[in-house]
Amino acid sequence: MSRPVSGRTRPVLTAVQAAREAERFALLADPVRVRLLHALASSASGTPVEDLAAAVGLDGSECARQVGLLRGAGLVLVEGSDATGTARVDPTGRTQLPVALDLVLGTAAVPAYRLEDLPADVATRTVRAADMPHVLAVYEEGIATRQATFETVVPSAEELQARWRPGLAWVAEVDGAVVGWTAVTPVSGRACYAGVGETSVYVAASARGRGVGRALLHTQVTEAERAGAWTLQTAIFPENHASLALHRSAGYRSLAVRERIARLDGTWRDTVLLERRVSASRGAW
Repeated sequence: MSRPVSGRTRPVLTAVQAAREAERFALLADPVRVRLLHALASSASGTPVEDLAAAVGLDGSECARQVGLLRGAGLVLVEGSDATGTARVDPTGRTQLPVALDLVLGTAAVPAYRLEDLPADVATRTVRAADMPHVLAVYEEGIATRQATFETVVPSAEELQARWRPGLAWVAEVDGAVVGWTAVTPVSGRACYAGVGETSVYVAASARGRGVGRALLHTQVTEAERAGAWTLQTAIFPENHASLALHRSAGYRSLAVRERIARLDGTWRDTVLLERRVSASRGAW
């Protein structure tokens, strides 16, 4: 998980961005299209459009029109014509659906960072044993906020390092002083999840707002890809707006809110599950 990294105001959706999001939501605002999409998704194989029309009680021309709209939105594939062909759900369209979560979290307008946005005075490198007292100090600050992690006690250096994927932990330095760190932890010992990692990033309170988080995330995602990761995931408290925006800018996407996932100081807390898909074509770590 992650600590607050800056206090900057989140960007506001422009009129054009808002119109685009509204258009995507409007596509599924019609109950007819919702029924059509659900009927197709419920079928193990493609469905002839004529059979689909009969199943939802539409005449052929109206069903063809609605299927064409779904196809144009990338949600449906049609072999043949919209009127007489066979339709099925486009599996790649599942990730193209509008995500209301980003709107209610206030992260829908966060732009991707550019290389020129990375601060010139922040250096990142692989963590060393001598860095661990500084790493733990930054971690302790994050724990104290109660907005960064479910941890309440700082682990030992050995315990923390044992969690990390070997070679996939980094620190950020400003003027030679460690001011933040990030690391990748394996999510499972099973071979099928070898390229999936859980990530954390923490920035010292004294270094917020100067791009340390961006520098760490840039190193994290580029080095993890180089090491063979295909998915990076993290869980962030929904109240931690700065960390949500930071991860969004680095290519993470919001997947879901996990309600009452765990207690912190006796209080149930939610977390937002985010992931960044890296490169499925690369090998494992």
